Amino acid sequence: MLPAWVIIGFFLVLPIGIMLVYSFLTKEFRGGVIWEPTLAAYDQFFFDRGLFGDEQPKIEWTYILIFWRSIWQAGLATLMCLLIGFPTAWFIATRPASSRTIWLFLITVPYWVNLLIRTISMKFLIRDNGPLNQWLLDAGLISDPIHIINTNTAVQLGLFYSYLPFMVLPIYAAVERYNFSLSEAAADLYASRWITLRHIILPVVKPGIIAGCILVFVPSLGAFLAPDLLGGAKNFMIGSLIEEQFKGNAGNWPFGAAASMILLSMVLIVLIFYARAQGRAHAKGAS
Repeated sequence: MLPAWVIIGFFLVLPIGIMLVYSFLTKEFRGGVIWEPTLAAYDQFFFDRGLFGDEQPKIEWTYILIFWRSIWQAGLATLMCLLIGFPTAWFIATRPASSRTIWLFLITVPYWVNLLIRTISMKFLIRDNGPLNQWLLDAGLISDPIHIINTNTAVQLGLFYSYLPFMVLPIYAAVERYNFSLSEAAADLYASRWITLRHIILPVVKPGIIAGCILVFVPSLGAFLAPDLLGGAKNFMIGSLIEEQFKGNAGNWPFGAAASMILLSMVLIVLIFYARAQGRAHAKGAS
């Protein structure tokens, strides 16, 4: 286990530790940090003390709203991936064994291309004079181009396209292990398809659904390529905010580190609740 612990410690624990330390340091004017401990970065995130820092502190809603926008954008992207990913995984798992590999290949092959290239391609596809609007105009379905780029819809399409396989593959693995004779038995007992889905199929494949939702929600929450390239400045998300602090003109490393730690804390809270729920479910099943 020593090599694994070394890799985890060096490439995971150490960077997070550095980010944690930076979040408690002072901002250097030209970027970087000054090794003077302070809570200014966290104070800046939650409170507005005016331009010169001498006013009565008020709640800083700007960053809180960015976090809220990130949460509901990630949640909506997860829901979209689930609505499309579940029937897709079911379809693939119910194909003959000889053709399943082909279907899985078709799902994963676009992701052999870099995410940046795929996001830019999506931008060209949905722009006002792009192929999507041109096809709708040629088909006579619309009279004027639909404005999609630089909207919440564009961000949702980008997140959906980026992380759909993360939903399909875990559900596919769960459905592949499903005993289809249970559905046949339910049909023999006059259960409707909805009852069979709700009371038999979903409880069995639930671990795959939860795993897929986590795998989509967590990276969507911190995504910055889709909001930057497809959403524009009006659809700022937390990943874009953090990226701007380290690479943009802001140059506020402690604030970027603090925002990163707040984001990490939110993700850990979600995972802890999931782990506790799973633990209670296993304990209940064992009893």
